[in-house]
Amino acid sequence: MNLRSHLGNYLSNFGTIRFTLFALFLLLVAGSSSAAHGVTLVVSNSSRPCPGATFTTIQSAINAASPGDEIVICNGTYAEQLSITKSLDIEAHSGALLAPASIPQNATSLATGDPIAAAVLVSGATNVSISGLTVDGINNGITGCAPRLIGVYFQNSSGALRHAAIRNFKLSAALNGCQSGTGVFVESGSGQTSNVEIAESSIHDYQKNGITANESGTTAQIHDNVVTGIGPTTGAAQNGIQIGFSAAGSIRENTVANNVWSPCTAVATCQTVATDILVTQSDGVHVAGNTAGVSQVVIFVDGNNADVRGNTAYSASVFDNIRIQGNCSDVGENQVFNGGESDIYIQGNNNSVRLNSITEAPIGILEVMGSTGNQFALNAFFNVTVHIQDPAATDLSKKIVPDR
Repeated sequence: MNLRSHLGNYLSNFGTIRFTLFALFLLLVAGSSSAAHGVTLVVSNSSRPCPGATFTTIQSAINAASPGDEIVICNGTYAEQLSITKSLDIEAHSGALLAPASIPQNATSLATGDPIAAAVLVSGATNVSISGLTVDGINNGITGCAPRLIGVYFQNSSGALRHAAIRNFKLSAALNGCQSGTGVFVESGSGQTSNVEIAESSIHDYQKNGITANESGTTAQIHDNVVTGIGPTTGAAQNGIQIGFSAAGSIRENTVANNVWSPCTAVATCQTVATDILVTQSDGVHVAGNTAGVSQVVIFVDGNNADVRGNTAYSASVFDNIRIQGNCSDVGENQVFNGGESDIYIQGNNNSVRLNSITEAPIGILEVMGSTGNQFALNAFFNVTVHIQDPAATDLSKKIVPDR
């Protein structure tokens, strides 16, 4: 056999081996992908057809699932309380409603030790995704200030809540002063972490807070939600979205409104304030691109190194559309309208306030006397008599009522 024939046979055999190895690689990838996605479990308690349904309750499917499995919830009403302790992808069809017949205590706060009753508890788990589900607390059955009522509670857990509707997490009118009733709550403790995305969801008719992310170890990405308070109330002072107590993260592109504590009517006499967006005792939080209004303080940052940028804040009653109590924050490119005390309030040092559009307020920018190193540049003022003023401080950090 000549050299050309040897070379031809070699190349032919090499091609066969290469094809075989490539086919084996594809099989391995397919097997790996299948294992990564797990199996799909389908839940339906309705007489309407739902192909593949083998479970009639969501919790039974959760119990039967292995980590990494997907659970599909078909259209219907599910009167149950959920507990999730493993990695799962939960996808709800449009019209799938979780409305527990009652919500007894199923957790304890990691920060305060208070009893908690959550409609959905995600505890000690990673990669938990919940999408498309409506969670309604209307039948919670709680008759006192304790246990504290929560819609979806991520405790030392990570994952995402998307395209959800969280509503009616409130107590009876006789208990409206209780610091209870939060739509979504994320909390870490005992050196553990929680990293949660809350996105494109509707949260309304809560008693205390719409969304809360608290404690060191917690990181929350809160974006593209609509969060609506109950309007003027004499009960619990509401906060629409809160990141606090050393938690980290961002609040961006949300629409937040109607968190008002009605007894607060004047700067000199107000004892408590409500807020639409609250950052309290947390540094480096990004607050950007939100549209928020109708509250005592629309955006309140009680912390340092915040980036408050590109927001539209309007109709602060009594106090301010944007209020910064801290150091080294950037407040830029915001549009603020119709502040009560002022449109932008600065109490602290080395803050930058630039390129804001400031419209209709008694004072455009109120810089507290004694604050130093703050920079004000290229702000535009409209329908504002006093552009910048330096009065004595009015510290509201003791008048906010954060959720914890």
